Amino acid sequence: MKIVIMGCGRVGAQLAGMLDEDGHEVTVVDSDTYSFRRLPASFKGKPLVGDGTDEDYLKKAGIEEADAFIAVTQGDNRNVMAAQIAKHMYNVPRVICRIYDPLREEMYQTLGLETISPTMVGAKLLRDKVVG
Repeated sequence: MKIVIMGCGRVGAQLAGMLDEDGHEVTVVDSDTYSFRRLPASFKGKPLVGDGTDEDYLKKAGIEEADAFIAVTQGDNRNVMAAQIAKHMYNVPRVICRIYDPLREEMYQTLGLETISPTMVGAKLLRDKVVG
């Protein structure tokens, strides 16, 4: 699969490494060059410095041929905006967006975006540890 990841923080870098190791063609877009230090030394994908909400950078990242787009920056708004661009303008088949705010997550899901909320996931895991 051709996968574009927006955000090379801890999660983005780990995910990029895993997907690359699994044999996928991975491009990681981040506005901060220093972020790419988190990628594993064995990473064979493409790091791209740029704004993942900018169409020119998305095209350089291969959004037009992407099978999946994953937005994992620190900003909910940027993630949602990029996910909507990938889904509605470039018809990327699989678009996943990280949303920290559980209230926003619910709203964006009603708009047809596939979301993951680490806030909710973490809370559920902790609850299960306490009562389970």
